[in-house]
Amino acid sequence: MIHECKQQHDIMSKSKLTYSPDDFTRFDESNDFTFYSQDRFVNHLDSLALSSVRSLIGELVIEDNPVILDLMAGWDSHIPESIRSKKVVGLGLNRNELDNNPALNQVVIHDINADPILPFPDDTFDVVVNTLSIAYIKRPFEVFSEVGRILRQGGLFLVIFSNRMFLKKAVKIWREADDDERIILVEDFFNTTGKFEKPTLFISRGKPRPESDKYFHLGIPSDPVYALYADKKSTFTRRNPRPNITSAYGKPLDNRELRAREKSVGKTLCCPHCGERLSKWAVPDNPFCQTWDNEYMFICFNDHCPYYVRGWELMYRQTNKTMSYRFMYNPDKDCTMPIPVPSAKALKDGIIL
Repeated sequence: MIHECKQQHDIMSKSKLTYSPDDFTRFDESNDFTFYSQDRFVNHLDSLALSSVRSLIGELVIEDNPVILDLMAGWDSHIPESIRSKKVVGLGLNRNELDNNPALNQVVIHDINADPILPFPDDTFDVVVNTLSIAYIKRPFEVFSEVGRILRQGGLFLVIFSNRMFLKKAVKIWREADDDERIILVEDFFNTTGKFEKPTLFISRGKPRPESDKYFHLGIPSDPVYALYADKKSTFTRRNPRPNITSAYGKPLDNRELRAREKSVGKTLCCPHCGERLSKWAVPDNPFCQTWDNEYMFICFNDHCPYYVRGWELMYRQTNKTMSYRFMYNPDKDCTMPIPVPSAKALKDGIIL
């Protein structure tokens, strides 16, 4: 145990972040085999978020007939049928779930919290995927280093996460972090090992929750999906670079068509991005920051509008990490502009019926 703690500490010492001794402790430190012995044949994200996960894996795995490891696997590996893999290995703790996972060709029962040394030879896999499980790893620096060992040169390590977790088994630093801080943590796990290229970030957030979802009536958006991925460092240059994926939503309009719609907003009072009728919105009386002289604007409050949904990712990448924007039309000046919003409910109390 002393050797194990020293190994984790030696890797952590190379990090640019500072960690506390209890950062990777959990509320429930009981044996993980006991906790995960209970079958959980449930989806941990809503259907739209899960489709984003599958799409992301499908676009990033560009190898021909890859050998894939699903690290900390369960009953669904989220690997799309479009990937013609040579072999998919699932490493996890629940035998029944793994045996019922149709994507797996091989099952390995192994507790990486008890032993982070992965039971595979060097250079075994083309792809390693960790989906919705990073919150539970007690020794992430050792595990990331091990992934770098078992990946072939240029191989992909893809880590996907959201904001849902089993609180009892999530490590303290993950539980107490917000989504942005979790992104920084996973980046640090990649960078500190020194075995990977600079990780790339994928974000899918702010999308409308599917109407069939049991939480739809609460008006909350679809579960966010975050991913960081990087290739193992190699001595060769890849002929077909791995793509930089952005979150897709809605059908992009041709620029010519979009401009034509924008010019006619004054007549149609419809959003050029989604076609929905704009809502009349009362400009608030703010004597400390009076921006507009007119009494009202017209705003698209359609939560399904691609302009609004895509805005979450765009604003995040521009460091406005908690904002999106809606389409707004100023009738007095006959001009259009974005108006920033921190949530789906923001500004809606100003709608004039």
